This record gives sequence, C-alpha cells and structure tokens, in this order.
Amino acid sequence: MIQSTNYNFRLRDSIIGLQFLFVAFGALVLVPILTGLDPNVALFTAGLGTLLFQLTTREQIPPIFLASSFSFIAPIIYGLKTWGLAGTMCGLAAAGVFYLFLSMVVRLKGTAFLHKIFPAVVVGPVIMTIGLILSPVAVNMAMGKTGDGAMVLVPLSQAMMVSMSALLVTLLVALLGKGVFRLLPILCGIIAGYSVALILGIVHFDAVAKAAWFAVPNFVFPEWNVEAIIYILPIAIAPAVEHVGGILTISNVTKTDYLKKPGLKTTLLGDAIATSAASMLGGPPNTTYSEVTGAVTITKAYNPAIMTWAALCAIVLAFVGKLGGLLATIPVPVMGGILLLLFGIIASIGIGTMVREKVDMNDPRNMIIVSMVLVLAIGGMVVDMGGVAFSGIGLGAIVGIVLNLILPKGHYINETTEGEA
Repeated sequence: MIQSTNYNFRLRDSIIGLQFLFVAFGALVLVPILTGLDPNVALFTAGLGTLLFQLTTREQIPPIFLASSFSFIAPIIYGLKTWGLAGTMCGLAAAGVFYLFLSMVVRLKGTAFLHKIFPAVVVGPVIMTIGLILSPVAVNMAMGKTGDGAMVLVPLSQAMMVSMSALLVTLLVALLGKGVFRLLPILCGIIAGYSVALILGIVHFDAVAKAAWFAVPNFVFPEWNVEAIIYILPIAIAPAVEHVGGILTISNVTKTDYLKKPGLKTTLLGDAIATSAASMLGGPPNTTYSEVTGAVTITKAYNPAIMTWAALCAIVLAFVGKLGGLLATIPVPVMGGILLLLFGIIASIGIGTMVREKVDMNDPRNMIIVSMVLVLAIGGMVVDMGGVAFSGIGLGAIVGIVLNLILPKGHYINETTEGEA
C-alpha cells in the first residue's frame, strides 16, 4: 500500500513536471531559435542546469526551473557574427565564472556589497540597452527580412499578417488570459502566427522530413577567445540581478526564505555551475524562469522533485530530432512579431528597476551615469585597450560601474525645495 502511494505521488509529480516544462517551453526554445543555437541543445542544457542547481542547493532546494536567458540574446547574436559559435561559448562560460565570483563575494561580504557595485542606476540602463539594441532585428524579422535586413525571406504583406497575428494574440493572452494560459502568452502567440503562416502557405516541412526521430543534439565546445570574454562578461550583471529577484519571488510564493537557507551565496553558485555547464555544451546561459514560478503560484506545487521531473523530461525531449526539425519550420515573421513586444519589455524592465529603487533622475550624477551607459552601448562605441576592444553593452556596463564609484555624491540640491525654503 505504501509503495502504491509513493508510485502515485511520483506519477503525479512527473505529470506536473511535464506541465511546468510546457509552461517554460515557448521561452526556452525562443532564445536558440532567435540566435541560431540548437533548440535541442538548449533543452538538454536547461534540464542539466536545473539538475546541477538542485545538487548545489540540496541543503534546501527552491522549486525553480532554469533555462535559456533572454539577457544574452544580443551578445549571442553579435558573438556568432564576430567570433563564431565556439568563441561565443567561451564568453558565455565566463559569465558563469562571473556568477561564481559573485557567490564568493556574497559569502565573504554579504549582499550589501552587490548593491554598492550594481545599484539600480547602473543595472537599469544596462537592462534597457539589452532590449533597445536589438529593436531593429525585431522590426526586420516582423517585416519578413533577415535580422540584419539584408535579405527578404517572406513578402512584406504576408509577413505583416503573420507577425501582427502573433503579436496581437501574445498581447491578448498576456492581458486577458486566465489560469495557466496567463503563463503562456509567447507560446500562444507563436501558435497563432504559425497558424496564419500555414494558411498563407509559407511554412515548409523539409526540415521535419529530413530529421531523424532519435538524434544526439549538436553539442559544441568552447574555444578560448579573450575578446568574447571581455564583451560578454559585463552583460552578466543584468541576469545576476535577475537571479536575486527570482529567488526573492519564489521565497514569497512558498513562504520560505531561500535567501537565508540555502542562501544567495549557494543559489548564485548553482546558477554559476548551470550556466557554465550549458555554455560548455553549446547552449545558452541559464536563468530562473518566472513563467514556471508563476505556475508554482497557481498550482501550489512546492515540491522541488517536480522540477527534477521537468528537467528529466527536457533532457529526454532533447534527443527527439523531429522536434528540432519542427521548430526550424517556424517562419521568421512569427518570431519577429513576438520580439516586437519582447525587446520592448526588456527595456521596460530596466526602467522599472530604476523606478522601483526610486532613482532620482533630477540628480545630475544619475543623469550622467544613465546617459553614458545608454549612448555608449546603443551607439556602438568601441574602445581599444592594448589590442582588446570594449564595445556595446559591455562597454556601457563597465563605464556605468566606474562612474558610479568615482562620481561624488551629495552635491545635488533640489532647487524646488531650496526655493520653497
């Protein structure tokens, strides 16, 4: 009787775990589809990363799922164009090492040190640039072109019908969706856009026909590249802050303070190992998934074993070659429609970070920091130091951190208050 009960619990947990993977699936595969990575590798590394995170935090495991981070879309696209896949993976693996460093700092100095080095006035504009830099890519794809706009893949009239259908459904589900559908706006948008594309006859299934049912994912190992490391490393600031927010959120949902046990030092270490492992195999860096946390909130399924099942399901699906072939049939305008919203949301999150922390934009010091981060990152400034080039988001982040540390505080006087006095 006891064995039967345990079996029923395991069966129930496995089904719920598969449901949670379904919730994460749209966002999980979106990153590799957009960047040119292998979706099956992303599935495998999401499952592997979640299991490694659980092993690291075994003292008290938060019920979270780790998968592809949106924060790294821009550097992956730029990196593949500049250094190739293996070189880019080197930079992404370094992001995992950066998390390891943060974990050690938290262990030695506590969390207050992080707020001093990465305040909202720096992190906010860095997050904003991640979304804004890629906005032309979203527009080009929504119009049926390649991301750089160099080639037309789908006629404009058809592309706009597809992309706007995907965007509209995503917006409606995000605003009006109930229950589990509220957690699946991206997946619903993709299905809607894909359906319109099918009706218009612009979906081709050659990739599905050629794909085998069983196939080992196209794992790729990193090659040493200093430029990729220097470019990508500062970008890891944003998802590191995102990680803290993710742990706080799941703590509030489960009424368990995971910042105390296992502690931020341990969860950051788990994220570091998961991200480095993913990059060592050719997958995108991992981050905690808010979609899955939302599903946990609705279902009240707080057992971390459920996430173990979700991870195992992801690993099994990674070896289904037909799945990767099916994902490859998604037309460019479908992704473009989703990205029009997604990149704008990323930028909005950056604004929200500053609003939430009450960053005073009347203060000239704050204005200087924000403006320099935005202009240097979005403008494409390149600074060559000893043969190593700093550019884009990485340069903006470094300049923001340095300015925050060296610019004097306390000299700003609120003129309105002074006049009233």
